[in-house]
Amino acid sequence: MADFIFTTTPEIQLQRGAAARLGELLAVRAVRRVLIVTDAGLRRAGLLDPALASIAKAGIEAAVYDEVVADPPEDIVAAALAHARTHRADAIVGFGGGSSMDVAKLVALLARTPQALAEMYGIGLARGPRLPLIQIPTTAGTGSEVTPIAIVTTGATEKKGVVAPVLLPDLALLDPELTRGLPQHVTAATGIDAMVHAIEAYTSRHKKNPLSDALAREALRLLSGAIERASLQGDDLDARSDMLLGACFAGMAFANAPVAAVHALAYPIGGRFHVPHGLSNALVLPHVLRFNLGGGTKHYDELAPIFGATDGAGLVTRLEQLADRLSVPKRLRDVGISHNELPLLAEDAMRQTRLLVNNPRDVTIDDARAIYEAAY
Repeated sequence: MADFIFTTTPEIQLQRGAAARLGELLAVRAVRRVLIVTDAGLRRAGLLDPALASIAKAGIEAAVYDEVVADPPEDIVAAALAHARTHRADAIVGFGGGSSMDVAKLVALLARTPQALAEMYGIGLARGPRLPLIQIPTTAGTGSEVTPIAIVTTGATEKKGVVAPVLLPDLALLDPELTRGLPQHVTAATGIDAMVHAIEAYTSRHKKNPLSDALAREALRLLSGAIERASLQGDDLDARSDMLLGACFAGMAFANAPVAAVHALAYPIGGRFHVPHGLSNALVLPHVLRFNLGGGTKHYDELAPIFGATDGAGLVTRLEQLADRLSVPKRLRDVGISHNELPLLAEDAMRQTRLLVNNPRDVTIDDARAIYEAAY
């Protein structure tokens, strides 16, 4: 067995209604002033109310930054950081999907470190200290609550990552009640996103290890068994719990065995056309997997039985059938991307070297163009 290192969020709690305990969880950490990073839609929907009530009951002063948007640009990070400094926050809570949790990570770090954000992009370049950080996901997809990764949109369309152990949160609080109201299309797309995390972790060229493999397999078992119930019967809290835990396990897996070409080709779709990240992954997933199968990898064969398939080719077919049953768009043209944009997407994808090096098969720009053509 090869040597490996495995790190993750040190405390994970899964409990229905757990968000209503946030105040006591902050109090035991001696927090006096907290900033909650979220988006306006979640605040309007009232999902934050139980958490805010518990914070007030604990005698803790709370401020809310609710202007996070999908694929957050650098100015969103800067604005959230300004709120943290104005409030004199001594802890940060990320409440929402991956975008809110990623911004929360960076705010917790930037509030304490002398580094600038521009100096952090890449692997292992960000340094502490940081403020205490709690993450509360409201979708079962990104796994950001257990990853040392934050993704930021830089310039007009390009996405860059900050990857460093200091970004791992102190506590991940998983409350399936918060995901109960998610629309079918969001539940489906974010669930497929979590599946992509598990699949890419299991097949990652670098840092794949027995712990990440076990988590990836269990993530896929949970997700594949629950995604249709959670999507089509949104009040099924057992299914919602399985989805949250599956996404968390997938996050733990890919935080240690990094994702690869599916994400590399999905990022430009989100960056240029603001397609949600989970859907961007779903659009290219089967085509990247078929490309990788052409390289001879057998890892997909090992995952196939989880989906009732006998080999990697059958796995891809089952994933496509699942997307059909969940009414997930299948073609780039279905989300408004024109054919003449494909060369630009391929050029953007090739800049994602942090991800492409993990793919089980080397990807050239001609390969990227061919994958986008297949997805079109």
